[in-house]
Amino acid sequence: MNIFKSIKSIIPGLIICIILAQLGLYLGTFIPSIGGAPLAIFLGLLVGNTVAKSDKFAPGSKFSESDLLSYSIVLLGGTLSVKTIFKLGFSGVGFIISQMVITIFVAILIGKKLGFSKKFQSLMASGNAVCGSSAIGATAPAIKAEDAEKGISITIVNLTGTILMFILIPVAEYFFNSSTIPTSALLGGILQSVGQVIAAGSMVNHDVLEMATIFKIVRIVFLVFVVMWFTKRHSTVETKEFADDTEFALKKEAYATESKKKLGVPWYIIGFFILCALFSLGFIPVSISKIFKIVSAKFEIIALAGIGMRVKIAELVAQGPKASIYGLSVGAIQIISALLLIKILF
Repeated sequence: MNIFKSIKSIIPGLIICIILAQLGLYLGTFIPSIGGAPLAIFLGLLVGNTVAKSDKFAPGSKFSESDLLSYSIVLLGGTLSVKTIFKLGFSGVGFIISQMVITIFVAILIGKKLGFSKKFQSLMASGNAVCGSSAIGATAPAIKAEDAEKGISITIVNLTGTILMFILIPVAEYFFNSSTIPTSALLGGILQSVGQVIAAGSMVNHDVLEMATIFKIVRIVFLVFVVMWFTKRHSTVETKEFADDTEFALKKEAYATESKKKLGVPWYIIGFFILCALFSLGFIPVSISKIFKIVSAKFEIIALAGIGMRVKIAELVAQGPKASIYGLSVGAIQIISALLLIKILF
């Protein structure tokens, strides 16, 4: 009964996302310089803040944004060879790690300067360094962050990523002439969510879309280590604050238990690598791979419409200029550091 109730709640928002996705693709044929992906996001943003503001559309838009996008990533694995992933090489992995470390350091430093709490700094750092909302969702319980801090950080990180998604395209064109590897590194190494990477990559070309997604997926694999580090960081703070507290052992145990529950590579990343391996070994025929590619693209565009619908302008305005400055400052430093690292490593 609960399953049917859940499915029923998803349908209204999902239908709107499907319609917006198709409309975006249709309009994209008239404006090929923009394309269907960003138009789907714009339409979702417009509709989600006007005629579809009701909470009844939220489950469907959330399903589109998270579940369909996850399925899209898994299916994408069935279209790529392991040889494609190996194109990243040591330089690619080195770039990802360096960019993540710089982002975490900068987010914490700017957060301190602006007077934000240590937990909020950590949420902003993990969200910008790894994979947006998913990273914040994994980090929040591990550091015992408040729901309000979690909600605000997700809003700001998503806003920053949405803005960067459109800024990075001309930046890549200017500095790299949209060359595949450096452009993919720029998009996959900076943008906060997988959906933003896919949307931005699709605005360039299919090769960049694939490689930028791989950069992003490898980046997400490091989520485990990021959450572990932040758990240790805040556990150390607790040790200092409760050095004479007889309840500290219980607090420390609670941290460890919560962290174990949340640690782990997201299921869709595992699914991506499994299908990638099967395709590389020849277990997935080319004909089936082509079907995966088509279905993945359909899920992707619907997910992008869902992402647009879930960006609430009123919530962004309510955060005030200070939080927006925080997010945009981190984003600006990410661009500068990525450009320097790409010049050095590639």
